[in-house]
Amino acid sequence: MFRFYSTRRRAFAWPLVVGFCVSGLPLLTSSAATLAEQAPPALRDALQGAWQDHPLHDVTEAQLAAASARRDAAGQPLYNPELEFQINDEGEDRSATAGFSLTLDLGGKRRARRDAAGARLDEAIAEARQRRRVFIHDWLVAWTDLHTAAQRIALGERRLALVARFAGLAERQFLADDISSLERDLATLAHDEALVEQSKLESDLSNAKAALVALGGAGDHFPTNELATGSLPETVGMPGDLQAQPDWQVAQARAQASTREVVVARRNRIADPTLGISGGRIDYGSFRDNVIAISLSVPLFVRNTHASEVVAAQADADAADAEIAHVRLKIDAERQRATTNYASSRRAWSRWQSSRGTDIEHRAQLLERLWREGELSTADTLLQLRQTLDTALAGIELEARVWRDYGDILAAADQLERWVGWENTP
Repeated sequence: MFRFYSTRRRAFAWPLVVGFCVSGLPLLTSSAATLAEQAPPALRDALQGAWQDHPLHDVTEAQLAAASARRDAAGQPLYNPELEFQINDEGEDRSATAGFSLTLDLGGKRRARRDAAGARLDEAIAEARQRRRVFIHDWLVAWTDLHTAAQRIALGERRLALVARFAGLAERQFLADDISSLERDLATLAHDEALVEQSKLESDLSNAKAALVALGGAGDHFPTNELATGSLPETVGMPGDLQAQPDWQVAQARAQASTREVVVARRNRIADPTLGISGGRIDYGSFRDNVIAISLSVPLFVRNTHASEVVAAQADADAADAEIAHVRLKIDAERQRATTNYASSRRAWSRWQSSRGTDIEHRAQLLERLWREGELSTADTLLQLRQTLDTALAGIELEARVWRDYGDILAAADQLERWVGWENTP
């Protein structure tokens, strides 16, 4: 049984056909809906808490708030009115006037900027979902690594006990003149080697804990729900909706925003006139008169036509369009990779489980009996015991790989958030 802990990202629709079989397996055509809602509540709660407490959550919320504020700001009028007061007193001539002027947005700049800012908000929302999915994936991988390290520690302790027992038996056999000193020393060396390897496993566990804590893990406190690796589906199908992928949504939103920026650059080349009106009174000695004036001014884009800004914005839009094609290739490649890897690791795990050679206790008892009866030398006994333990360690790593590949295929099938119960979580 593989314990899969916690709940809380490396991620990002289009039909994908894997035109080959994986080691004789049929094409993967199972419904992707079967992947959903498999994570236990403890896993979802732990992952949710890790995300809420992680700085990336605050970064995401702040960026969304900033993008929303920019959209609101872009929807405001571009120009404010201006008031002007003038008083002239030159000799007998005196005048006092008050004026009002306003620059008019005749080119639709406000609407273009509002649309561009709205597209940037859509891009920020897509990036937020992409960042969250990458976090979920990375957190689950970190937890898998931690659990794998803990399992390897437990197996390493069992290895130490077995080798220590064997070394003790060898010492007694040597004192009884049943084996040579060379064989006794060989058993002692095996015990010393197991101590060194156990130290490495403890270091791996410490590193795995640090990696999970860096992603908002809860130290040594983890939910204890178990998920049977054997209960995972044999095959997983891919949905055809490419547009549901966060990576695709980010690329699409970025391209849309870049296209809107081109419109903004073009509208900025339109000169906006300023209309003004003023009125007042003029005194010429003993003569007084009221005056009123209307003014119209238009900037001339002669020295700077702002054409380069349009060229740059169009180049950015072309690059964003090309990035969409690049993202599509990456998504297709990731789907194929995830499908192939999961089918391979899942099949290997099933075969490993059915192998009789993975029963450590049975193998250890059998080897000890054969060694006591003299049918196996000390060197052969230690070699086969080591092979048995190495196989068990490899099985732990294989099981972890199954879960890593399962997380990859959940992400590739756009089912990862649903699996951890975050489909409708902001």
